[in-house]
Amino acid sequence: MNDNLNTLSREDFMNFFRDDEKLSTLSADDRIEIFLQILPGGSDISEGLLNELISDYQVTNLEVSQVK
Repeated sequence: MNDNLNTLSREDFMNFFRDDEKLSTLSADDRIEIFLQILPGGSDISEGLLNELISDYQVTNLEVSQVK
């Protein structure tokens, strides 16, 4: 494990995340791994969040449906 990861602060992470040049150094697989791990729990995944994601990425062949 890289020792630098042990000292990465929230501020460091957010600065990296908000820097397009630094963010572009991540591979597609890196981004998917981060995306799949970032939310703390299932209760954070909502119909609204998924619809926003679909809209932001202009995905036209998916629709979110919530079972009640």
